[in-house]
Amino acid sequence: MTHHAVARLDQLDPKHPLRVQAGSEEVILIRSAGQVRAYQANCPHAGAPLEEGVVCNGLLVCPWHKAAFAVDEGVVCEPPALADLRRYRAWVKDGEVWVDDQPLPHPEPPRHSDARCFVVIGAGAAGSAAVATLLAHGFGGRLVWLDQELQPSYDRTALSKFVIAGEMPPDEVPALLEADQLRTGQLERRSGKVRLLDAKKRQITLADGQRIDYDAALLATGGKPQRPDLPGASLAGILTLRSREDAARLIDAAEPGQPVVIIGDGFIGLEAASALRTYGAQVHVVTRHEVPLRMQLGERIGRSVRALHERKGVVFHGPTEVERFIGMQHVEAVLLSNGEKIDTSLVLLGTGVTPATAFVQGVQLAEDRSIAVDAELQAADRLWAAGDIATFPLSGRPVRIEHWRLAQQHGVIAAANMLGEQRRYEDVPFFWTYQHGRTYEVLGHARDWDRIEFVGEPEQGDFIALQCAGERVEAVIAKGYSDAMAQLSQRMKRSLSLAQALELIG
Repeated sequence: MTHHAVARLDQLDPKHPLRVQAGSEEVILIRSAGQVRAYQANCPHAGAPLEEGVVCNGLLVCPWHKAAFAVDEGVVCEPPALADLRRYRAWVKDGEVWVDDQPLPHPEPPRHSDARCFVVIGAGAAGSAAVATLLAHGFGGRLVWLDQELQPSYDRTALSKFVIAGEMPPDEVPALLEADQLRTGQLERRSGKVRLLDAKKRQITLADGQRIDYDAALLATGGKPQRPDLPGASLAGILTLRSREDAARLIDAAEPGQPVVIIGDGFIGLEAASALRTYGAQVHVVTRHEVPLRMQLGERIGRSVRALHERKGVVFHGPTEVERFIGMQHVEAVLLSNGEKIDTSLVLLGTGVTPATAFVQGVQLAEDRSIAVDAELQAADRLWAAGDIATFPLSGRPVRIEHWRLAQQHGVIAAANMLGEQRRYEDVPFFWTYQHGRTYEVLGHARDWDRIEFVGEPEQGDFIALQCAGERVEAVIAKGYSDAMAQLSQRMKRSLSLAQALELIG
């Protein structure tokens, strides 16, 4: 281990980390409460440069996906990161900051003997976050982790953004948990389908007949892609995009210069349109709406997104719907209700998902097949639900939100409550979408907004848009404005007025 003088103390800004070199190690320095701390320079989730993050309320907020770490110890406090920051010893001598070039050992939580069996069903965003939390909290009992995929627990957001663009091989999609995390505790990973969960008996039956009795269980099975009930919908060549295998099939079937028809103009549909256009396909989007994403982002931003796609060569068809898919064994064309016919051998369905809850018994399902949970994400005695399948109270009203990071937030909270805590969802929903090289971020969940206040022009470049109900900010949409969005991700945990938001944005 070698000590390195890396910076002058007066170079450090309390609001932003400073990236420095300590031997072969790149680290960031944070000056807070009269002390200097040194951590790994890149976010453990996706490698974002943390010196571009913001320090606020005792947290370092990642500039890309709003993971948050405690400034004093580097402990992860909010996903999508699921691991703490590596910490390096740092000290100040004669106005100069010194850092060791080897990380400090990571303290392991004590694991007490525990006879309980916990089961997590699903290894997507929510399930992975729950398992990471249970292991990090030192759960010492038997932990069974079930999923139907052979190699689950990976960053599914990469599929529609990078894999089907030909920019990332399917087998290189980043894992959500590191190998050393999976070696802790009594973790038992199983590939298999759950045939039945009996909430009253607290028993799980697998498709092969095996039974598992649990002391606490988490349902985190996510959604199943919906296939429309239309003539020809089961033809070969009509694909969905949910898993790594789905993405591999799609990129194998796509050919540069050949037409692909995408049904639906939601976020996944438009991300896929961007990615497949990058790959070189001729992309057609069939939509029921003149303006995509108008309900979520408002008319002006929706129009600018459509214009961006059209500049890149994406062709929109609509407002219209699919009448039928034409072909013998394999799709050959899509017939639309407006009379158009699009010749294609490849169709991607972006028509939404249904909660994967058919196996659950003893819990009443909502009309949309989701599971109602209380503020602590509990669905029944010793049973919790998280992510896409959970209808949960947000600001006193029931809501179901299909966002990847929110599923992770749910997983963390549910796992803590399985261990006896009484945590509630008090975070800020956040998601991002990547289309034609542009990243749009959304904070909050606006349901009753009646106006949008803009800073910057969405048609021109960077902008921030405040969706308001009266004078109260319900949600924020942005391209760029990284510092403001990082601060708002924390500030929006309490009521925020338009005037306060504009002052923060500056």
